Amino acid sequence: MPLAHSHATSKAPTQPTKMLERVLSSRRAATHSDDADDGDAPADESKTKKHHPLSFFTTRLANHFTRMGPVWPCFLVISVLLLLIFSLIFHSRSFVCVSPHDPVYRSGFFGFDALESDFGSLGVPWCRSKHGKTVEWKSKDLLKGLEEFVPIYETRPIKNNMYGMGFDHSFGLWFMARWLKPDLMIESGAFKGHSTWVLRQAMPDTPIISLTPRHPEKYLKKGPAYVDGNCTYFAGKDFVDFGSVDWVKVMKKHGITDLSRVLIFFDDHQNEFKRVQQALKAGFRHLVFEDNYDTGTGDHYSLRQICDQYYIRGGGHSCFKDSDEARIRSKNKKFWEKAVDTKELCGPGEAWWGVRGYMRDNFNHSNKPISYADHFQNSRFLESILDVYWELPPAAGPSLTHQTRYDPARAPPPIVEDGRYGLFQRLGLAGLDRSVFNGYTQMVYLQISKQ
Repeated sequence: MPLAHSHATSKAPTQPTKMLERVLSSRRAATHSDDADDGDAPADESKTKKHHPLSFFTTRLANHFTRMGPVWPCFLVISVLLLLIFSLIFHSRSFVCVSPHDPVYRSGFFGFDALESDFGSLGVPWCRSKHGKTVEWKSKDLLKGLEEFVPIYETRPIKNNMYGMGFDHSFGLWFMARWLKPDLMIESGAFKGHSTWVLRQAMPDTPIISLTPRHPEKYLKKGPAYVDGNCTYFAGKDFVDFGSVDWVKVMKKHGITDLSRVLIFFDDHQNEFKRVQQALKAGFRHLVFEDNYDTGTGDHYSLRQICDQYYIRGGGHSCFKDSDEARIRSKNKKFWEKAVDTKELCGPGEAWWGVRGYMRDNFNHSNKPISYADHFQNSRFLESILDVYWELPPAAGPSLTHQTRYDPARAPPPIVEDGRYGLFQRLGLAGLDRSVFNGYTQMVYLQISKQ
């Protein structure tokens, strides 16, 4: 459904230029029992008589070994040896030396059920919207989108997008842009042009405005990059920061009169609270943030950090070193590279909000302390303008993707759950290099409006 359709969960839409919102829920396939036996079949006498469960087999074995005479002990030894050999082959993975960050090691330690249940165990604090609205797309739409996007992703011009978006966020941006169908797409931060390419795959004919300090064409001298022919670049000497652009003039030049038909994508590592305020002032409504860093991590103040509050479900933290949270964080630190233990989470005075009580900005070139009172007020302001908040789930569970970085305990359940290898393979995800799944940082979609 395009950007123009938006509604609350309790009433039909009244303005055609708004977004679509319904709750995204995780689901599991229903189990099906086998069909019953044919009632017309002849009765089996063994089903009507009661036997000791093992009496039939033990009697037959005893008679068989008696007839074999002295040979049967040798037969028994050979059978045991063969059983041991097959057992070693089947369980050989348990004897391979692997890294603690390897999913094989983690699944062997916790079991696959534990890997799945670990998602969200430390809380996933979602910002609260004004009227409880959420996105319209559901899990089936995400699954269908994955199947369509995988072959597109395999044609990407920048195969090794180090320091840029991996598969999860590339899919998320493509999916949301294609679903919302904006009349104009604006990106702040393009790097080598991968995100520009993703937007172009979603909307082949829609104009793009790209704000980026260095023009992507500069990277072509050293390796793969992407420059779009239907994109207006504010780059290099022409670069202007998002907050300094004369958007009234730019929108007029592109023939845009309805700003709810514009999608903004931020991948510029700036304070996201600042960016939301700037977008709101300009009149934009639909925003996507690529790096929505968790509390205690990242190089800028994020929406996830802002919404990490005690009054929000899954929010708030304890700095008590013997707490359950501290115990879980300490355990997860051994298995996930980006997991944060309590010692790293908490700064002086038990300041856990932001990053140890600091509000980072501009690739962490700015790092200012923030009081909890100000941090709390930021969340209250955000709630007053927030119509929709939705975090992209990981594409698949870690036992499938073999990702080693993000901590599932602070992430929503994946689109393809752990253990569903058949689905993972059928969607084409198994053919991707495992390194492309290591860039997940809770990409988030917002719809905002003035109070």
